[in-house]
Amino acid sequence: MALKQNNFIHTALASDQRIDGRNPFEYRKVTIKFGKEDGSSEVQLGQTHVMGFVTSQLVQPYRDRPNEGSLSIFTEFSPMADPSFEPGRLGESAKELGRIIDRGLRESRAVDIESLCILAGKLVWAIRVDLHIIDNGGNLVDAANVAALAALLTFRRPECTLGGEDGQEVIVHSPEVKEPLPLIIHHLPIAVTFAFFNSEHTMVVDPTHEEEAVMGGRMTITANANGDICAIQKAGGEGVMQSDIMRCLRLASRNAESLTKKIKDAVEAYSIERALRKIKRHSTSATVGQVL
Repeated sequence: MALKQNNFIHTALASDQRIDGRNPFEYRKVTIKFGKEDGSSEVQLGQTHVMGFVTSQLVQPYRDRPNEGSLSIFTEFSPMADPSFEPGRLGESAKELGRIIDRGLRESRAVDIESLCILAGKLVWAIRVDLHIIDNGGNLVDAANVAALAALLTFRRPECTLGGEDGQEVIVHSPEVKEPLPLIIHHLPIAVTFAFFNSEHTMVVDPTHEEEAVMGGRMTITANANGDICAIQKAGGEGVMQSDIMRCLRLASRNAESLTKKIKDAVEAYSIERALRKIKRHSTSATVGQVL
């Protein structure tokens, strides 16, 4: 980054301002959209653009966890999103992104993985979340985390029943036969990222790509709307004072509450639209049947 722009960012921060006009603890605008298929989301956080897709597959469970399904996070960085991203190669930033989101979701037991068990010791659902980075405008972690949660909340897996003579035959029903089932999600772990700068312990929430280029360190706090701290990730750099950490914890809880509401409102609107599409589809089918 040019020295002039570097100095400009630091000068603005010294006056509690940022080059995009926000105050230090203000989030950029978050936009959440959904695809036509259940389990797909599109999130924009300022100039940062991430898409999330959830899929499922019946697999054998781990031997030490015969009654539990699994949840896995995968990230894909488009070279068009940032010149530093290399096609076909998972860089350290991609690995770190996946680890942070994975830790927040799995260690907080947000998704009920026991409910993914179909036949203990034999068949469970493996849930996979693919996160595609379309444009890197800074703070990929928070945007990707929202995309993952939004996709998980709208995902539906096929319903299964047991049949056969011994009751051990798994029957996977199509959506036309039985309505697919949503995942059981106990709470939403929201990732809130802070950037730290050298000058007098200056810090901001939701750093832009330009701010990340000059920051001295970064910390992501994953919290839910109840105020529970699910995970903390400090990504190297300079040390952080205890008073600053406590301030970040308070701010993270506040942001988690507002982001949770935004995600739930978007999912509710999608669910209403989904129900209306289903009603329209059934009405059309009934009309065609009468004509025939």
